[in-house]
Amino acid sequence: MIETAATAWLIERDDGFTPHREREFAQWLREDPRRTEAIARLEKSLSVIKDMPAFRAELTTAFRPAAAVVPFPRLLSRPRDRRTTWLGWGAASAALLACAFLGWSLRSAPSEVRYATTVSGYQRAQLEDGSTLELNGASRVRVRFSSEARQVQLDAGEANFVVAKDTARPFVVRAGDVSVQAVGTAFNVRYGSNGAIEVIVTEGKVRVSSPGGVLLGSEDASLLSAGERLHTPNRVASATVERVSSGALREALQWQSTLAEFADMPLGDAVARFNTRSRVQLIVDDPELASRRIGGTFALDQAEAFVRLLERDGTIVVDRRSESEIHLRLAQ
Repeated sequence: MIETAATAWLIERDDGFTPHREREFAQWLREDPRRTEAIARLEKSLSVIKDMPAFRAELTTAFRPAAAVVPFPRLLSRPRDRRTTWLGWGAASAALLACAFLGWSLRSAPSEVRYATTVSGYQRAQLEDGSTLELNGASRVRVRFSSEARQVQLDAGEANFVVAKDTARPFVVRAGDVSVQAVGTAFNVRYGSNGAIEVIVTEGKVRVSSPGGVLLGSEDASLLSAGERLHTPNRVASATVERVSSGALREALQWQSTLAEFADMPLGDAVARFNTRSRVQLIVDDPELASRRIGGTFALDQAEAFVRLLERDGTIVVDRRSESEIHLRLAQ
């Protein structure tokens, strides 16, 4: 078991490696990338029990005799008498209990992932549960998933969610004093700098609530369906719900579209728009080229197609320096 061996190595390392054991530890890590991951996980878990000296001492006692030669299995070797049998199996049990505790604490402690965009930025990410997150410009979110819940904190800006179904773990987005719980759905949340909050449901249903209970006075009233929008100007008590037309819905969510129409736009500005939606970053090395005007309708997530179109001009040199970076300049 990788975690068992990793725990033994950590305890021996705390006592101090000899040069020979340090080389063996490095070799052990190189043999399997999962071992490096296990060490990192257990280091985090050990910090959880740093204020439990008695438990840590029992763990150390259980593992230290085995760590000097082979992690853990030596604990289960045949003892010489009944007393050492009890001590050996007791140490092994304590070690197994420790590993179980460490694994439990690791699974129970949710990790936080943060996403943020610049004023003119955009980001699309697939979350670990299969849900999709899209961020508009000047937006910040914190995502915390555990075995019991999926929680997202929208600190600023606007985010769109397409939620993967998981009845065992509610998906809840919080913005200010408003909580939005998905019921297998797609929805948009905007949190303005003045405290205004807007929730638009594009698919399925969501339940909206506030710290004082339901948002609009009843359970039915707080359940929003596709095509409905909830708006709070600056405080939860004044929340209103309305139906929105398909045209108004498209306009409200236009920021998600990858299509952009450029009319007599400097190439440098157009490239900046592409860079907000593409993993491949375009860099214009020539100021004269950056000021050249272009026009047309383009898919912002198709940077390579845009570059090939520029190449046809015959006056633009394309330098693909890596899988994620393309430089543009005028031909000499």
